[in-house]
Amino acid sequence: MARPIEMALRLAWYIARNKITGHKRFPLVTMLEPLEKCNLACEGCGRIREYEPVIDKMLTVDQCIAAVEESGAPIVSIAGGEPTLHPEIDEIVAKIIAQKRFVYLCTNALLMERVMKRIPASKYFAFVVHLDGMEEAHDASVYRKGVFKIAVRAIKAGIEQGYRVTTNTTVFNGSDEEDLVSMFEMLTEMGIEGCNVSPGYQFDSVPNQELFISRKNARRVFKNVLDPKRKIRFYNNPLYLEFLRGNRDYQCTAWSNPTYTTMGWREPCYLIGDKLHAVGQRLAVRRAVGALWRWEGPALRQLHDALRLRVSIDIRSAQESVGRAQAA
Repeated sequence: MARPIEMALRLAWYIARNKITGHKRFPLVTMLEPLEKCNLACEGCGRIREYEPVIDKMLTVDQCIAAVEESGAPIVSIAGGEPTLHPEIDEIVAKIIAQKRFVYLCTNALLMERVMKRIPASKYFAFVVHLDGMEEAHDASVYRKGVFKIAVRAIKAGIEQGYRVTTNTTVFNGSDEEDLVSMFEMLTEMGIEGCNVSPGYQFDSVPNQELFISRKNARRVFKNVLDPKRKIRFYNNPLYLEFLRGNRDYQCTAWSNPTYTTMGWREPCYLIGDKLHAVGQRLAVRRAVGALWRWEGPALRQLHDALRLRVSIDIRSAQESVGRAQAA
């Protein structure tokens, strides 16, 4: 199944509507993590290490839907952890789809074929399968043999049964470029909707810090792997691919991907914000201090600078910042 035209049209209208109504900062994708537990222990994953104290905690269906509605974004990416381990993942997906939001379920594919029996194919739903290379490279990255074969089998089954299927690949320091190209070409020939690719962003909780690729090396690798002459179907926006190649620069848009976890809302941005808010995340979503997304000026810059310094900002000071911005 190809990427639905309706998604592009609805996203365009959503962006236009926010711009017209004066909202300069608004969420595009809700990052929903209903659990952090996983059935793999990938070397580069910071989530299973960061959330180790609450690894058995899960969000309820109602909590998930409340977070999606609070953010209001038209697209929801369900990750974790391994979301297919959640006993009610089918109900979570069904209720989000009922609101005509587009759902991307990130998975290592170990349980994907089992989940397909509970989640019907839909234009509003897509599997995003994690693959970091061909068989030898991928199995090494997840520390388990046979995972690559299971993932490829699940991808084929999903395509045959009418599911939208994409993949997600993380490029780390030392990734074999030609191996990645071979994998992308194989996936394109299989008929997936497209390949997502990104550099391995640093997590302090990962012991092997040498694993993460520098910006300089990342641009060199992506200039080769993302060569437009290759017959590879990438899912990423072409402008983002240009960014990966080093041909474009963008300002930080930390507000565009609010992330809700078993511990509450993460402060923006996903990588520099270590703080979590169990009740009413007032730094990321519209219901509380969404006015921060609508106002330029010192208050917003101060908030962003504070987050970069990893300074904890409480609810009262955030509200005061909004008040100052509105009075300006």
